[in-house]
Parts: sequence; structure tokens; C-alpha cells
Amino acid sequence: MPEARVQVIGAGLAGCEAAWQLVSRGIPVTLVDMKPRVKSPAHVSDLFAELVCSNSLRGDRLENAPGLLKQELREAGSLILRAADQARVPAGGALAVDRERFSGHVTKALLDHPLVQVDSRLVEDFPEEPFLIATGPLTAGGLAQRIAQQAGSLHFFDAAAPIVTAQSINRDIVFRASRYGRGDDYLNCPLDERQYQAFIDALLEAQCAPVRDFEEGQLFEGCLPIESIARRGRMAAAYGPLKPVGLIDPRTGKEPFAVVQLRQDDAAASLYNLVGFQTRLRFPEQKRVFGLIPGLERAEFARYGVMHRNTFINSPGFLDRHFSVIGQPLRFYAGQITGVEGYVESTASGLVAGLSLAARLMGCPAPDFPHTTAMGALAAYVAAPNRHFQPMNINFGLLPQLTERVRGKRQRYGALAQRALDDLRALMTARKDLFE
Repeated sequence: MPEARVQVIGAGLAGCEAAWQLVSRGIPVTLVDMKPRVKSPAHVSDLFAELVCSNSLRGDRLENAPGLLKQELREAGSLILRAADQARVPAGGALAVDRERFSGHVTKALLDHPLVQVDSRLVEDFPEEPFLIATGPLTAGGLAQRIAQQAGSLHFFDAAAPIVTAQSINRDIVFRASRYGRGDDYLNCPLDERQYQAFIDALLEAQCAPVRDFEEGQLFEGCLPIESIARRGRMAAAYGPLKPVGLIDPRTGKEPFAVVQLRQDDAAASLYNLVGFQTRLRFPEQKRVFGLIPGLERAEFARYGVMHRNTFINSPGFLDRHFSVIGQPLRFYAGQITGVEGYVESTASGLVAGLSLAARLMGCPAPDFPHTTAMGALAAYVAAPNRHFQPMNINFGLLPQLTERVRGKRQRYGALAQRALDDLRALMTARKDLFE
């Protein structure tokens, strides 16, 4: 077994997953994180694997790409997915978690492992090899400059949705339901046309907080602030995060004109976040404008929405599909800094990178996750030549299409998922040196 100790820089989702994959194969790790000594503007907790935006890991059905990626991670032995399943809270067809319980599970698993050492400090330069950098989208200090010098640095802006207390929600107006009768995991604030138009008017007139270096064109499409969506057209929000499709208001027996959904944010159901309401409005404006939403007239905000800059490297031509630096096989990156977007995608990059680094230290080839798998497709996207590289969520468009014709989108996606899981299981059987 190799004697080298790997330095994993960053204890977010990707760093924790990579560290777990390494120590699970007998390779000692020093997990370095700037918390709790130093925190970025987005961090609150001292725990590892902090979820700084939503508490949702998105869809959990095999017929959608995030659900497939989660199942692949489960089967490959992901610590993050194990913790998420243990900290699950109701969210319909999605996997949402109690933030503190989730981070607590991850933190305890790593602190209890005999091969893990933890070092709290701000890293200013590349450490000695072997190392894996998973410092996330808010990489700071001298290390950020060194990465930019070597890899090229790009950036976009990300936003987080506000959270309100459960006891402040008006239950006389809000109704409980998931779309299309799939349970009752969400609270729904119904708006008629007059209420919707008044809300859009207020949203368009509200003052936004200044964000340094912000430009509208640098927003990530998958996490647009609600006010940016409204500026695209008066009905853009009604066809986006406020779409009422699949929801029936029991008071009227009809589908509302628009709906704001609230998702449980903790195990005790004492907090709810506004789904799709990422924002950069000033805090007083959030209270005023979101208070126009029926059911939130007296909402108490446990956390206001915030916006921050996300940094990612120009990975194509710099990283290979194992997330290692081309020509430097013991230097790895993982997480959002590589250009994957999303909690589960960051976790997947950490698993692939951690496994690949473990394999190289064990003297065997890094595993080649088939392009037909969600993990392999995501890794291939990061490494493939791309003049206009932008952060990417997992989606079925990244996977090679089926050779046979399958009627119906759900059936087609189900077939793509089954093929992915079959190919992943074949890889794990062929590489028992890594997966047993």
C-alpha cells in the first residue's frame, strides 16, 4: 500500500468525497480547509460539506439525469450520497436534506477515520505532490492567483434563495402538495393574475444590492436571480419557477395563475426556502417584495437571499477526464472550480478524482468511467475541447444517444439510465482492484 500522504485542499462536497475515496483504499489524507479560521461570505457553518445555497440535491428518479447520477454515486460508494440519504427531508421526487444533519454525518465520518488528519489554514500556494485541489467557487488568497496563472481563470455569478420560518407562513392561504399528485412535500403560495402582476411590478422596481464586478451576462442560467428572470418578460417567471402546472388549490379546485413553492429546509420542518427565488435584492426589499406573495405577508426571514462570485478554471486542455492536470499525473482538481455545476456534480468529480488518484498511487491505471455513464459523461465534458467553456449540470444530452429507437421521453431516459448503470456495474466488476 502506498506510503504517500495526499493533501486534499478544501472540505466541501468534492474534497470530502475525494478524501473518503482515498482513505477507503488505505491512502492517508491531510484534509486542509480554511474554516473555521477563515470563512468566505457564503459560509456560515464550521462543519465540512456545507450547503451554501439550496438544501436540494435535485431530482432522485432514474428518469432524470440528476437522479441517475445519484444512483451511480450510491453504487460506487459515495460518502456524500450516504450522508444525504441519512439526512433526507420530504421534497417530492427530489432529494433534499437537513443541512446540519447532512454536514454532521460527513464531518463525523471523516474525523473518525484513522487515516484522516485535518489542518485548518488558508493555503497560499500549491502543496507538495500528490495533491487534490477542491477549494470551490470562492477560492481565495495566493492559491487563487497561482491557479489562475497556471490554469486560466473564469468566473460567473451565483445566487442563493431566502429561507423563512415555518411558523410565520400563513397556512390559511398556503396549501400542501407536490406536482401531479406526487405526495404533499411542498407548501404552495397561490397567486391570481392580479397578485402575480403586482408582484412582478414590485420585483422590477426593487433595488438590488451592488455586487463587485457583476455583469448581467455573467449569470449562470441554472441559477438566475428571480429579478433577472422577471426582466426577460412579464410572464417569464410564470413559465419558470412560479409555474402552476400540476398543482390544484383545494380552496378553488382549480390551478392557480402562478405558484410560489416552499421546500422544507431542515428535519424539524421549522424552516422553508423559496424554490427558485435566488436573488440579489437588498434585504429590506426582499422583505417588502416577497411579503406580497400570498401566505408570506408576515414571513420571518431566517436567511435572506445573497449573491456571490463563482470562479472556475478553463479546464479543457488543462485537465484530463480523470480530473488530473495533463502531464502532471499526481495533481488533481475537483468540484465547482473545474466547471461542473451543482452539488451532485461536484460530488461526482470528487469521486472520480479521488478514485483516479488512489489508483495511480496504488500503481494501477485510473478507472475510465464509460461515456455512457453520467459520471463519465460529466468528466468527458470537463476535458473536451471547448472554446466557450461554461459550467455544466448533468443532463442526458451529455450522454451518447441510444442506437435503437425508444418511443416516449420517459422511456428513452429510462433506457439511457439502465444502460449507464449496466456499464458502471461492468466497470466495477472489471476493476475489483479499486471497487472491493
